[in-house]
Amino acid sequence: MLKGKCAVITGSTRGIGKSIAIKYASLGCNIVINYRSEKDEVNARELSDEIGKLGVNTLIVKANIADFEEAKNLVEKAKEKFGKVDILVNNAGITKDNLILRMNESDFDSVINVNLKGSFNCLKAVTPIMLKQKHGKIINMASVVGVIGNPGQVNYCASKAGVIGMTKSLAKELGGKNINVNAIAPGFIDTDMTRVLSEEQKKNILSQVPLKRLGLASDIANVAAFLASEDSDYITGQVIHVDGGMAM
Repeated sequence: MLKGKCAVITGSTRGIGKSIAIKYASLGCNIVINYRSEKDEVNARELSDEIGKLGVNTLIVKANIADFEEAKNLVEKAKEKFGKVDILVNNAGITKDNLILRMNESDFDSVINVNLKGSFNCLKAVTPIMLKQKHGKIINMASVVGVIGNPGQVNYCASKAGVIGMTKSLAKELGGKNINVNAIAPGFIDTDMTRVLSEEQKKNILSQVPLKRLGLASDIANVAAFLASEDSDYITGQVIHVDGGMAM
């Protein structure tokens, strides 16, 4: 379904990003693995080895996407290696949760810089390439809380609401150029981010989820594979909720 294509997946060494990378590779897609901190270098190499066994090629690029030049370099290296960029998944993101009375300016700025500006930086870098090749699939990772809000996450919710607005705007800009731009809004997914929650917090979350369970990273990866494929060619500007029914 994605055989021979090239996908750049930001923040792809763990959680949802890693699951998407493995899913894409299983469908024949070459993967550009991105990580930011030194502690994830080993994870990047292990993922590359795992994906390589599926018969596809990989490229590992260390880049902090919150930095405009580093994000540009990430995309340029992908183009140099594979000659094209068919798919961009803006997945990298961070949280620095706190009630607004305790949230400081740096907590707000850092989340916005990675989650929102980082996505913009990658979009800015990949758009000329996709316009020139006259095709492309862009998938931005939003969140259910970017739609419904969440106490203690003013910064994170603002960043993800911004991603949704950016998705819809860019879809209108690029729709006539055979480039699809969509967003996925995950609910509470069983990843490192949610494993630190207390049992009481998890119980409260599940009370809001009609399906009564946390989602899996593979649930997100399956939708990301659909949005990257030709099966979604007539879908753009949409926010696909994968949240167990939280935001229905």
